[in-house]
Amino acid sequence: MEIILGQRLKGLREEAGMTQKEVAAKLGINSVTYLHYEKSQRQPSLSMLADMAKLSDVSVDYLLGLSDYM
Repeated sequence: MEIILGQRLKGLREEAGMTQKEVAAKLGINSVTYLHYEKSQRQPSLSMLADMAKLSDVSVDYLLGLSDYM
């Protein structure tokens, strides 16, 4: 599930035309922390996961790979 989250975060970020630094700033976190999420080296908290879903206008289920529907 971690790998899917990282892949989906990266895909959504690229689709939005944003850099990792820009996404991190919008989420209020360090850009290195966000990099670790995209590379599946770290897991976000539940509240961060919800913030990520809101930012990308997708469901948490989509981010976690539980649904193919955004």
